[in-house]
Amino acid sequence: MDLEKNQKLGHIITRLIARENISQQESHEAFCMVLEGEVSDMQQGAFLAALTAKGETAGEVAGGWRAVYELDTEKVDLADLAIVDNCGTGMDSFKTFNISTAASLVAAAGGVTIARHGARAITSSCGTVDMAECLGVDVECSVDLVAKSVRQAGIGLFNGMSPQVHPMALGRILSQICFGSPLNIAASLAHPALPRVAVRGVYSPALLRPVAEVMQAIGYTDALVVYGGISGSDKGMDEGSVCGATSGVHLKNGTLTDFTFQPEDCGLKKHAPQLLAADPDRKSAAVKMYQLLAGKGDQARLDAVILNSGLIFYVQDRVATITEGVNKARDLLLSGLALVSLTRWIEVQNRDPAAGFARLTDLQRAGG
Repeated sequence: MDLEKNQKLGHIITRLIARENISQQESHEAFCMVLEGEVSDMQQGAFLAALTAKGETAGEVAGGWRAVYELDTEKVDLADLAIVDNCGTGMDSFKTFNISTAASLVAAAGGVTIARHGARAITSSCGTVDMAECLGVDVECSVDLVAKSVRQAGIGLFNGMSPQVHPMALGRILSQICFGSPLNIAASLAHPALPRVAVRGVYSPALLRPVAEVMQAIGYTDALVVYGGISGSDKGMDEGSVCGATSGVHLKNGTLTDFTFQPEDCGLKKHAPQLLAADPDRKSAAVKMYQLLAGKGDQARLDAVILNSGLIFYVQDRVATITEGVNKARDLLLSGLALVSLTRWIEVQNRDPAAGFARLTDLQRAGG
């Protein structure tokens, strides 16, 4: 630990506690000190908590993103592909099943090239990386193998908590904090392939505009930043919602536009939130995921996947409206083609494909 830098970060923390914004450069320097372990663990936690409590600005998040991307991200070149990312920040107040993983497979089945950047669960039972692992995907592989999967299978997942992807400190820090902070946002944006198109969920409606502004500043050309509400509740999800209004910001043609819609506006029913609640353990979550991908399962879960798949088609201009995206996603999901995408993904993003397919076979048996 560097005493001088510890004191410097302490001064920044004091300003944040006083609700004073810091510059993008100061944020970058602070996040660098945290990532490089130059300040005490207590100071690291205090910095993240103080920044969160104050409310992060776009510049502060951008400073954090630059630190994570420059210092702690293994990079790959997929610039020749029109890749799309879909993920959330996590840490939302209502824990759903892993909607984004199913949505990514539906989108891949529809011809979208998906390059995801996700994490293991911190406060829920099964995160994006956990689900992919349960389905048979190798989530501890190199970034080069993920890039190969994106090219050959049309889908790949970079594990945001793996030293293969972020070798310095990101996984260590994220695994030790159980609250949403600007680090979650900065980390989710520190994608090894720097996509230009994405659907990104956030854990608070207050983050919609700042995150959209950061995405625009770091090079995104098309993005939907969303927060899903639950009717009659102050809780919500970092996904499009079939339980209430979805609020968001659409980045397109250099302009940020606010929007809100209800499930009924897209031809979907509104469902009770408990029908989307996270499963108690990873095994049961994976079995239900397999059933969903086969076009079976609970209608509320099917609709949640259909909506969020539709958002992916919409953000990439595969359809003219979200409703058209929903209709396209419904046809694909009910056809079972998402399972074909999963099979190809397991085959390519794997150092041991046989082990991956053995997991998938177990799920097939358990899911009937």
